[in-house]
Amino acid sequence: MIIYSNLSFATAPPVFVFLTGLSAWLYAHPRGKSPRSASGFLWKRGLFLILIEVTLINFSWFGNYQTLYLQVIWAIGASMISLAFLSKLNHKWVGVIGFLIVFGHNMLTSIHINEDQIGYTLWTILYQRGFILPNDFIAIKASYPVLPWIGVILLGYFTGPLFGEKFNSEARLRTLVKIGLSCLGLLLVIRGFNIYGETLSWEIKDTFIQSVMSFLNFKKYPPSLDFILLTIGIGCFLLYLFEKVQNRFTEFLRTYGSAPMFFYVLHLYILLVAYKILVNSFGTNQGEYFGFDYLWQIWLCTIALSMVLYFPTKKFSEYKRKSTSKWIKYF
Repeated sequence: MIIYSNLSFATAPPVFVFLTGLSAWLYAHPRGKSPRSASGFLWKRGLFLILIEVTLINFSWFGNYQTLYLQVIWAIGASMISLAFLSKLNHKWVGVIGFLIVFGHNMLTSIHINEDQIGYTLWTILYQRGFILPNDFIAIKASYPVLPWIGVILLGYFTGPLFGEKFNSEARLRTLVKIGLSCLGLLLVIRGFNIYGETLSWEIKDTFIQSVMSFLNFKKYPPSLDFILLTIGIGCFLLYLFEKVQNRFTEFLRTYGSAPMFFYVLHLYILLVAYKILVNSFGTNQGEYFGFDYLWQIWLCTIALSMVLYFPTKKFSEYKRKSTSKWIKYF
């Protein structure tokens, strides 16, 4: 387990992208003001995120640019650009398209296009995952194919009115519970009976823990329907909890949510510097890499790093709130 790459939260992207769509709807429908188009903001923010992905974030993984990995920030940026166009449709059609993509994309897993075939690059970007635009100068890998993410951001945008003025808190909370239960209930049925939504069927293993691991062995690149149902289902209950419960802990979490891009980029570079120091001091211990031997060590490092970055993130959040710079707002 490599010290600096496995501290990312692999289960978080569906909720990030869903909330990005929801936030876009809130931007387009500011409380107490007339509706406005979110297309311009989405277009510029999406391009900005892709630029950050191929520059700052890619360099932070290994300290070089030998391979450009188009990962979660790329997926969010590309999804925002797609939403910039699709949000112009009737709101119901946004939901229909989102549902069709999220619930139907698993039927496309058998489609494979080789590098020498027409449409390879486009299909790799949309769904297949792999290297694109191969050349001797630099390799580009689409690690997060964007088609399912476009579906997720559309569903987030479609859910936006739930947080608008027409829904009071009690109605919203009830609806969040219903959506969460529906997602997890559907997951238990289609995954439990291996009906649909996942590439590999789960099996009963020798131990309960192994059976649970088999059940939760979801495909994430691109995200399967089952993976999306699990994460969005849990996400709905967390939204319920965070609105229902207000205390020092939720205030603590809100600080990270107020400047997520700043926290994300900063933590990657701290891990990169720490990794280089450890390799130069102790050498490698996991083949060609330096890493932890036990999972608890990763979680301990994760918690410690989060605590260390709390105050820098809080300071930047306060600065961002007061700043008039549009670029600072993007962080």
